[in-house]
Amino acid sequence: MAMKPKEVVEVIPTKEIFVGNPKAEVTLMEFGEYESEDCAKANEVVKKLLEDYDGKIRFNFRHFPLTKIHQRSMKAGEASIAAAQAGKFWEMHNILFQHRRTLGTTSLKLYSKEAGVENKHFLDDLINSTYGWHVMSDFQEGVNKGVKEIPAFFVNGEMVQGKATYENISKSIEAALKKVKKKAPAKQRA
Repeated sequence: MAMKPKEVVEVIPTKEIFVGNPKAEVTLMEFGEYESEDCAKANEVVKKLLEDYDGKIRFNFRHFPLTKIHQRSMKAGEASIAAAQAGKFWEMHNILFQHRRTLGTTSLKLYSKEAGVENKHFLDDLINSTYGWHVMSDFQEGVNKGVKEIPAFFVNGEMVQGKATYENISKSIEAALKKVKKKAPAKQRA
């Protein structure tokens, strides 16, 4: 009996998923997870930053599950990546923060429907950890960048120092915007 070759499916990794202006020269990146109260508060800060810097920044969320503290953060991360494959990452992202205290596998399936995901294999993908290595890839990148606690923010690759407050993050964004403006005239002359 001949084996049918397994279909290769391209997976959209989180490092390629942005909200905001896709061409913005300033990128805000967060390492976080969905069970953390601090990350949920930071999500509200990010929403305000995206509103206040509309068109000037783009935002990327990367997974950093603290599984010793939050046992369901890993599966929640996998669920958001599964939703991303249906173009629903940000919808799922916000729903997961809203329901951060109830992130069991069955609940994640219900949230996927709420987010508009129509994948009949969603639950199987969660049970089989189909996207687990993507979550761990984000985690490893965070470790390599020096992330020790979450939420951890980076603006154009530079870690934001101090607490994840609107004031701290916006100062870093302002500094990055100034750097970009200084470089722009030199590019135009070339």
